[in-house]
Parts: sequence; structure tokens; C-alpha cells
Amino acid sequence: MSECTHDCSTCSANCGERKEPQSLVQQPNPRSEIGKVYAIVSGKGGVGKSMVTSQLAVSMHRAGYRVGVLDADVTGPSIPKAFGVTEAGGTDGSVLYPGVSKTGIEVMSINLLLDSETAPVVWRGPIISGVVQQFWTDVEWHTDFMFIDMPPGTGDVPLSVFQSIVPDGIIIVTSPQDLVSMVVEKAVNMAKMMNIPIVGLVENMSYLSCPDCGKKIHLFGEGKTDEAAARHGLECLAKMPIDPALASLVDDGRIEDFEGDWLSGVVARLEEIAKAEFEGDAE
Repeated sequence: MSECTHDCSTCSANCGERKEPQSLVQQPNPRSEIGKVYAIVSGKGGVGKSMVTSQLAVSMHRAGYRVGVLDADVTGPSIPKAFGVTEAGGTDGSVLYPGVSKTGIEVMSINLLLDSETAPVVWRGPIISGVVQQFWTDVEWHTDFMFIDMPPGTGDVPLSVFQSIVPDGIIIVTSPQDLVSMVVEKAVNMAKMMNIPIVGLVENMSYLSCPDCGKKIHLFGEGKTDEAAARHGLECLAKMPIDPALASLVDDGRIEDFEGDWLSGVVARLEEIAKAEFEGDAE
């Protein structure tokens, strides 16, 4: 008989010391009202994931929903800057209140708790993951839809979010370059491993609109997102342009002023999912 390692998850023996694996799921703060939760992910950095998260939050809010953004990109937070939110909503001693944008979108990020938004977060993975979990358990949220802006890749924080918060689904952000296949593969495979549904894909930086004639100019060539999505039975729900005006709005903290309906397909899909689940519960 081999020596016991005390790791029951790898052992089939039915001994008296056997312990079943403990759930890692964390409950939200008891005072929170949270509807659907979606994580915005990418297999690599630099594809504009935070831009997509911000615009999706604004788009859902314009559709009449209460919306919150949990910034899980602790070492590279950019959500507060985009919304012009500079501080959290304070605390009553038992819970922490999120910051609120000018239109009423709730935002929680490590940058709202630091003395300076440029202060580096030089922490190891477990500490960062713990902070993200606290944004879930210690903050009082009131949302119909919460979007979690994830850090790039498949490291500690995405794993922690998938195990402890367990989102209702993920939205994968890609770019048109040839790397898209690898990016999608990484994100899809992690979602499958963690048994998290995939809502669909969003291709960012898809094209540039000519300021004179409006023709779409594909700076990186025709995107391959549709092909990558089809291989996994998924759909590319939106293709967002390169727009200098958007970058300017983010720099000014005015992402809520953007004009465009690029993400209408994502909004429609999320509403469709919510409606189907509501009708299913009613039966």
C-alpha cells in the first residue's frame, strides 16, 4: 500500500480519514443584490478587454439595467479611469460600498483604495486573488448585471474567480491578428476545464472607419475570429472598431459618453439568456 498523501482528491481508498473536497464557492455579501455575473476574459493582454468591459457595462445600463463592474485586474486596473471614478463609496464598518459613476454604474477596483492611482501593486498571486474575493464578499452591490474585468491569461486570479465567484458565463475578447486562434483556444479550454459557459466572442480593433467615406479599413487584415469561434460552435457577437475618440473618452474618464452600438449583439444575447432562464423558472 502506498503512503497516504492526505490528498483525498487523488485517492480512491475509502478509509476512515477520508474527507470530501470542500467547495471553494464564496457567497456575496448578504446585503448585496446581484443578478447575472459575466467575466470578460482574453487569452493574452493588449486586446482591449477593459475597453470592451467598460462599453458593455454602459450599453447594458443604457438598456435599463442596474450594472456593476468588478475590476479583477488588480495589477493593471483601468476601469476607474475610464469611468472617472476616483474613490470607493466608503464603509459603514461592516461593508464597503462601491464607487458610482456619473450615470449610476457601480465600480470596485483596487485603484479606489490606493493613495495614488499610479501606485504599483507588487503582490503575489494568492494575495491578489484574496483581494478580488473580498470585492465579492465585502462589497455591497446592487446590480442586475455584473461584469468582471479579468486580468489576461489563465493564472491565479481567473482560476480564483471561476472557483469562488463562479460567473454565469464568460465573454472572450480577441483581436484580428493571426494570434487570435491561440488566444481563443486558451480561453475556451480554461472555460471548459472550469465548466463555465461561453456566451460568445468580441473582436476588438477589428477595423478603422475612413473619416471621409466611412469605408472599413482592416489594418490587421480580415479578422479570423469568426473562424475560431466556429471551430468551437461559438459566435462572434460583435466587432469593435479602432476609434481615437474612444481612447480620448477613456483618458478623460468619460466612457459613458461614447456613441455607437457595436455591442448591441452582446446585449441582445445576454437579454436572451436572462429571458430564457426566467421563463424556465416560471414553468
